[in-house]
Amino acid sequence: MTRILFVCHGNICRSPMAEFIMKRLVHEAGLDAHVQVESAATSTEEIGNGVYPPARRMLAQHGISCEGKTARQITPSDYSRFDFIVGMDERNLRNMQRVFGGDGEKKISKLLDFTGRPGDVADPWYTGDFEATWRDCLEGCQALLNYVIQNTKYPLSTFNV
Repeated sequence: MTRILFVCHGNICRSPMAEFIMKRLVHEAGLDAHVQVESAATSTEEIGNGVYPPARRMLAQHGISCEGKTARQITPSDYSRFDFIVGMDERNLRNMQRVFGGDGEKKISKLLDFTGRPGDVADPWYTGDFEATWRDCLEGCQALLNYVIQNTKYPLSTFNV
């Protein structure tokens, strides 16, 4: 089982968008039994709150439900529970390393690091551009899933990609 945790500041915009995009991609690839996906926040500001309405609407426009998702904060134990801990920007990475006490196993990365254009996923909380965040998350999740498939020893017959 490969476990992926997406992380942003509040866990109400970018990381849940990435979580639910990746869940769809994993399902479409026939890998539900092999890949687990979750998301969390580095801060406590939004704990218990649902996905921010514009992010929820953007997912819904693409036929993706995020029903029942509420924000949670990362914990030190998440480092041992997940194989990939994927932040949306440099600030997220710094905060994760602080909570985890470093990154000795090299599990932490930024989502767009898996693409041909590494960088930060812009925070739509500030930009208001949920479409750009959707595109970044989709591109990053597609690249990450390809990376997981190429670097994991699942039987090839399990893949629908």
